[in-house]
Amino acid sequence: MSTEVTLPAPTSASPTARQVWTRARGVVLGVALLLVGAVTIAVINSGTRRGGLDPRSADPHGSRAVAALLADRGVSTRVVTTLAEASTAAGADTTLLIAAPDLLTDRQQEQLHTATENSGGRTVLVAPSSPSVGTLAPGVTADPALSFHSKLSPDCDLPAAQRAGTADTGGFRYDTTATDADACYPSDGLPTLVRVPAVTGNGDTVVLGAPDILYNDRLDEHGNASLALQLLGSRPHLVWYLPSLSDGSRTDSGERGFFDLLPSGWLWGTLQLFFAAVLAAFWRARRFGPLVPERLPVAIRASETVEGRARLYRKTHARDRAAGALRSTTRTRLAPLVGVPVPQAHTPEVLLPALSAHLHDHGDGQSLHSLLFGPPPGDDAALISLADQLDALEREVRRP
Repeated sequence: MSTEVTLPAPTSASPTARQVWTRARGVVLGVALLLVGAVTIAVINSGTRRGGLDPRSADPHGSRAVAALLADRGVSTRVVTTLAEASTAAGADTTLLIAAPDLLTDRQQEQLHTATENSGGRTVLVAPSSPSVGTLAPGVTADPALSFHSKLSPDCDLPAAQRAGTADTGGFRYDTTATDADACYPSDGLPTLVRVPAVTGNGDTVVLGAPDILYNDRLDEHGNASLALQLLGSRPHLVWYLPSLSDGSRTDSGERGFFDLLPSGWLWGTLQLFFAAVLAAFWRARRFGPLVPERLPVAIRASETVEGRARLYRKTHARDRAAGALRSTTRTRLAPLVGVPVPQAHTPEVLLPALSAHLHDHGDGQSLHSLLFGPPPGDDAALISLADQLDALEREVRRP
């Protein structure tokens, strides 16, 4: 007699829109608060703050203190934001400070070098990287590795460095092929301050590896103030060039590509973020190795386990796996009843002859083979029929 089994309809496990919002509202609220805070701070400070290395700014990274000290020494400071103003201001009685050389395009750098190389004045480049330093100070190259030391000793014959002593010049490191250049404040064998005399005249170019000696909050440390005043106060006039993105001369960018416009150090920053992401993935991932068994906090009824697995099989239409589980379990239970070791219960050549000998009146071996080792059923009805036949076979074998 066969028994009809009806499996329950599958239940959707996908979260509803309300559940998704409940889980994500904390993150959304946090992001919204951060955006509101950022906008508020930007609005409050928009009218009072200026950029870094600005001689008009009293912020910690501004340079108003340097300009004030230079004014006391009789040196005038004028801020310019365009290439035309900077090129015109270059002269024998002027020190031209370029606050952000890397913001200049290739064409701007070439024009600026042409205007300053024979002017007889001093040009100060603040933390230029490659290839900017090679264009503005020919013969000087930037090393890819930065200096990890901030306070350094002069270790050179430049009078300004000797009088200033130790200073915070650590940053970019440079190398130069000029034989008459002054290489000062070395870090691991390479200088962080280089002075290259002009080929003709009394002018020179000073390459400074870090802007720290010009910051308001670092000026009173070590010999920073002395070095800054001597480098910027050798001429009666100081022109402070702050490159601007609105400068019309930027429209002709020459051969400068997208990656050249990215800030210096972006590659190292990207690599650091990559390794941090890998470490975070390992930290958050499951531990390696086999799972650790643990005692369940509650006992689960066998009928609930069977029903849950049946739902999963039905949801994925896994009739082959369901039939395989039924046949495997039946073979395992039948083997000891007919005198076959359990390890050989799944070998047809061993199980079927013993089972046929035990069942004298039960069909031939071919029907047993199809029942216990046959192909998976084609539909749900065939699967239910297979379960009934396996159950009937086991009852017959167990019959005394």
